[in-house]
Amino acid sequence: MSHAQTEDSDKAYLQQAVQLAVDSVGDGGAPFGALVVHNGSVVARAGNRAKQECDPTAHAEVAAIRMAGKMLGNAHMPEATLYASCEPCPMCLAAAHWARIPRIVFAASQETANWAGFADGNIAEQLYGQIHPVRPKELGLTQIELEDSAAPFRAWLAKNDRSSD
Repeated sequence: MSHAQTEDSDKAYLQQAVQLAVDSVGDGGAPFGALVVHNGSVVARAGNRAKQECDPTAHAEVAAIRMAGKMLGNAHMPEATLYASCEPCPMCLAAAHWARIPRIVFAASQETANWAGFADGNIAEQLYGQIHPVRPKELGLTQIELEDSAAPFRAWLAKNDRSSD
């Protein structure tokens, strides 16, 4: 597969993750969406359900990883890519690494999430010793900015009954 094909498919999958995040807001969740692609097929899709399930670990990325593991019959996914509407928080990043997912592609930056009230700087600072950790290539993180990466956060900020979960 050529670099252009890879970039085009990355953008298409990221658009799906962003739409899942917008849908999550509409369903009463937080503005995050994720999907796991394994060998060219989407095996799991999820939005954030922390508020609905009263579960602080029900982030979109963790939910998608859990579903993908069940679909694939394996907790390890070395041929998978995690696509996330936003840069994964430390918990989601750790879950992806435990699942041995080598590649994580995200749209909105942590700074965009901070702007909407989703700041994990205190957690990152405790874990990494700094508020905004460097995004080393060894972590498999790649940001691809989409035209409307901030759409889920705008939808979130437009809601009257929000709480940052």
